[in-house]
Amino acid sequence: MKIQDIAFIGVLFILFVFRKPRVFILTGLVCFLLAIPLFSRWVFFTGERLTWYGAAFITLGIIGMYCKKEKKV
Repeated sequence: MKIQDIAFIGVLFILFVFRKPRVFILTGLVCFLLAIPLFSRWVFFTGERLTWYGAAFITLGIIGMYCKKEKKV
């Protein structure tokens, strides 16, 4: 387990405490934005991980929005 994996788990834990789906999606988009310069500098491993983390954050945000919508009905 690398430092970036530990940081991902830490950020994920903090976001689960807040339980705001929009923050999950914004965090995912930030991960994508941070991955772009890494790919341009040929740092593929970290860039790939950031795209996976971004996809995970966005997926969890969508699931959170869906569950929140279901509770209101």
